[in-house]
Amino acid sequence: MKKILAGLILASGTLLAGPHISVGIGLGVPVAPVVVGVAPGPGYFWTPGYFYFSGGRRLWHEGFWAPPVHRDRFERRDFRR
Repeated sequence: MKKILAGLILASGTLLAGPHISVGIGLGVPVAPVVVGVAPGPGYFWTPGYFYFSGGRRLWHEGFWAPPVHRDRFERRDFRR
């Protein structure tokens, strides 16, 4: 009896459910997938491209391989004073 009642509840739920309609609108510039090659050397990392505004226009800056960061190039300061 419990199985029949559970089946009737499930069946009535699907009969009373309304149709679901959705519409998608995409705005913006479609961007093609970017193929990133092999790094030019050890420690280099890929910086992805990005959009920026210049003169009221939206422009694309290409991605690039950034050189490795060498921490020993910076001056070390003693802040214990």
